[in-house]
Amino acid sequence: MTATLADDRPTAARRVTVVRGYRFELVKLFSQWRVRLLVLACWIAPALFVAAVSEQSTLPSDTLFGRWMHTTGWAGPLVTLGFAGAWALPLLAPVVAGDVFASEDRLGTWRHLLVAVRSPRRIFAAKALAGFSVVLLLVTGLACSGTAGGLLAVGDRPLIGLDGRLLTPADAGGKVLLAWVCVLAPTLALAALGILGSVALGRSPTGLLLPGLAALAMQVAQALPLPVAVRLALPGYAFTAWDGLFTAPAQTTPLLIGVAVSLVWAVGATVPAYLLFVRRDFTDAAYDGAGRRTIALGLLPPVALVALTAALVALAAPAAGSGIRQDKVQRSLATAFAHLYRLQTEQLHRPAVTEARLRTSAACTKSAGHGAQEGPGNDWRCVVTWRLPGVPVAGTAVYQLDVGSDGRFVADGDGPKEVNGYFLVRTPTGDAPNPLWQFDGQVDLLDTTSKG
Repeated sequence: MTATLADDRPTAARRVTVVRGYRFELVKLFSQWRVRLLVLACWIAPALFVAAVSEQSTLPSDTLFGRWMHTTGWAGPLVTLGFAGAWALPLLAPVVAGDVFASEDRLGTWRHLLVAVRSPRRIFAAKALAGFSVVLLLVTGLACSGTAGGLLAVGDRPLIGLDGRLLTPADAGGKVLLAWVCVLAPTLALAALGILGSVALGRSPTGLLLPGLAALAMQVAQALPLPVAVRLALPGYAFTAWDGLFTAPAQTTPLLIGVAVSLVWAVGATVPAYLLFVRRDFTDAAYDGAGRRTIALGLLPPVALVALTAALVALAAPAAGSGIRQDKVQRSLATAFAHLYRLQTEQLHRPAVTEARLRTSAACTKSAGHGAQEGPGNDWRCVVTWRLPGVPVAGTAVYQLDVGSDGRFVADGDGPKEVNGYFLVRTPTGDAPNPLWQFDGQVDLLDTTSKG
């Protein structure tokens, strides 16, 4: 009898810690076939996609860095990142993280879990950590798979940045890794929205659908001509701000603001989700929301976060309108052209020339000079001028620019043909299109980089 009591006493006093609950939640998650399938797809599909596209004659040139997938393996993970940030992660992160809570409502197992753990706080912590962990595993899989596919299919070669500079393989690899690390912050923010939606709306499927649709809508909003402060106040901006890493000097201020805003969103969504969860009545098997508390703690925080972060961004980094001005477009285009002209000179085995001696400049007009000379659009027309040493006449080339609302632009050569027309040049890795024919660039919306 004494032995029995001695055995029972430690068992009764044993506490289910957050770590044990976290392991249990991970086991439950990976016991679901859809989660296993999703993880497997994220770790395999990007590699197959990048390898297959790299072998095709037609490349996704409308995608950032897509035109360089034949040239370097480091373009593959960046193309994967562009697709994942625009569509996959905004939709998957809130649904996967939110389902950790919503599944208990569907199965009606909350009371059983409370009997075993005896602490709503520890349950919330374990479930939130498990949901975030699966989301991070998906992001890691996309990054590793896309990188492996690109390097195996094409190789570890230099990458052309968004300012026309040639990045060494080591530099390109470091920037690719940093870009993927930076998108973890907005991914966690969207995952927190999924947790908030599932906790606030209970067993209703709307709790999973609304956060995913809201995250997708915020990402689509990045394509609209929003004011800079509002654009940076949305967590989705950090999904595109990584492109500033591929210019010199790097456009780090918008990226840091995007990451900071995303972390604020992650905390701002997780805290009300926690408050709703610990105050919930788990004895109600038909629970489908917290009534007025759902509005107060579930719907108002995202609205308040947009207003708060927009005000803070406007004070910390003031910028008028869209942030796309004529002088910025001209400066970015001239810089990219100078670097690519030097690259073209090397590929055509002409006498070497430096960017400083070219003295490149650009004159751009929007809508043929009518209206305000600012803002996104595909009606920018630019004339680039440069001078070669010993040549009295300046060279000129015409470009048509399609400038996106996020500052990215595509420059399409419009003559003369021998300068920016389409023709193949021989490179150490094989024939490639003329680097001055079409290229991507980036305008700093906040104008925080050097003008040199």
